[in-house]
Amino acid sequence: MKAIARTSALFTGLMTLATSAFAAGSATHGSGLLVWLFLGFCGLIVATQLIPALMMLTGIVRGVTTGSEAVRHTNK
Repeated sequence: MKAIARTSALFTGLMTLATSAFAAGSATHGSGLLVWLFLGFCGLIVATQLIPALMMLTGIVRGVTTGSEAVRHTNK
């Protein structure tokens, strides 16, 4: 049990010291044109996928809210 606690404390100590190694050294001042074009393209893909998703959602809502023909026929 002491070995596990010692190993855990050592690992935690090493990880707190190693976090600064992953920090960025220099800051960039703005993004290039290609970055903005890529982000715009990704936004266009997301916006294009929203149209079929909304159409499917309205179809599901219509299907749930309106009863089927068999249910209406048996309730008469």
